[in-house]
Parts: sequence; C-alpha cells; structure tokens
Amino acid sequence: MSTHLRASHIGVARGASTLLDDVSLTVQSGELVAVLGPNGAGKSTLLGALAGDFPLTSGSVSIDGDEVTSLTPRTLARARAVLPQQMAISFPFTVREIVAMGRSPWMNDDDETRITAAMDRMEVATLSRRTYQTLSVGEQARVSMARVLAQDTPLLLLDEPTAVLDIGQQERFLAVARSLVDEGRGVIAVLHDLNVAMRFATRVVVLHQGRCVASGDPQTVLTDALLSDVYHQRIRITTTTEGRSVILPDNS
Repeated sequence: MSTHLRASHIGVARGASTLLDDVSLTVQSGELVAVLGPNGAGKSTLLGALAGDFPLTSGSVSIDGDEVTSLTPRTLARARAVLPQQMAISFPFTVREIVAMGRSPWMNDDDETRITAAMDRMEVATLSRRTYQTLSVGEQARVSMARVLAQDTPLLLLDEPTAVLDIGQQERFLAVARSLVDEGRGVIAVLHDLNVAMRFATRVVVLHQGRCVASGDPQTVLTDALLSDVYHQRIRITTTTEGRSVILPDNS
C-alpha cells in the first residue's frame, strides 16, 4: 500500500484574503505528518485543499501522480478519507449507520466485516444502536473516526481529531493513528497540542500566516526560537528524566 500525496506550491484565496501562499508538502505511506500553527494560520484550509474539497488559486495536489481535480468522486473517496472538525448529522442515524457510510465508495462483500472492525477499533461497538445526536462529543468523535476507518483508504486526513477528547481518549485515539501508520498508511493531522505532535508525529509542517515556515523531524524543527516566533509567546523545550521533550510556555 505505497501511496504518495504531493502538494506543489499551492495557494488558496477567498476574495481579497490569501489563506494559503506557496505551500508545498508530501505525505507518504508510513508517515504521520502533523500540521501545526496558531489559529488562522491556514491549517484547516490546507487540509481541505489536500482533500480536493477547496479550489486552488495556484499550484496542484496529486495522489500517486494523478491530480485530485482529475479524479472522480468515487476514486478520490477510495484514495483518501477525511475527518472534519465537526460532522453535522441532521437525521437520526444510528452509530452503525454512520460508520457504514464509510463503505459507500466500495459497497462489496467485505463491508460488514470492515464496519465491525472499525467500530471495535474505536471502541464504539456497544453504541451501535444509539443515534448520533444522543452521544457525547467524545463519543461522536470516536464514531466519526470509525467511519473514516471503515472507508479503508491508504491516506487519512484528520482535522483536529483530538480537540474534544479527554487525555485518556486522546492517547487512545492517537495510538490508533500511529497504528495505521505502522500498517503502511499515510496520515496527515491538524493538531493544536505541540506535545502530542512531538510524541506521535513522524514529521511536522508549521504554518504561519498561510505560509509554511518549517518542515521536518519534530525533534529538529520544533525549537524554542521557531515556536516563540510563530505563536508570539515565549516557549521553551525541556527534557524529562525519561528523555522526553516537553514544550512549555516560558513566563519567567
């Protein structure tokens, strides 16, 4: 399952506002790429552009050499799955029905097996008969991720997947994301928590005012100077006795 997503010098504008400016990146199988930056940096816009959901004003996005604009919706849905920040469900679908929506690009004899496996992996099988609206926000997030897993794509694009989760749920959720990487899938995730990115990402991309200001290994890229400049807050990186890097605000 070797898949390669490439964004080349992409730009996105809305009216007179430039949301992305000359951003390039790649995501390959076996990578978890974290997109970081302050609010308004263009992170969600970038994810939408990579997914093929936002029109570009410049540049291109391709999957395995094929521009996403040339792919049919079904082909694109078989290549990448998208987890939005929020999923609006107006009708009283059950949890299992929501997860089953991930199989719509495929609809084959394997569907029920993959639906069940996705629900088990996200620990939502016991909720299968509940309607989506009756769930807590954390449960909704896990069900939404189960839908993405059921879609069974080589690329997954996750927009702030842990924003509404408590610390335990966050750890389990990102452990699932890393296990997908270990299976050979490519994952790109918009994250706010810098320490989570430091721990789980194989590579980070830092956006600031719509431009990519740094990209590479998190231990190398995430420095005191860069983060302090991007977030307009003094930040220091310290090391625990176990050798783990921890990013902290520096109010001294």
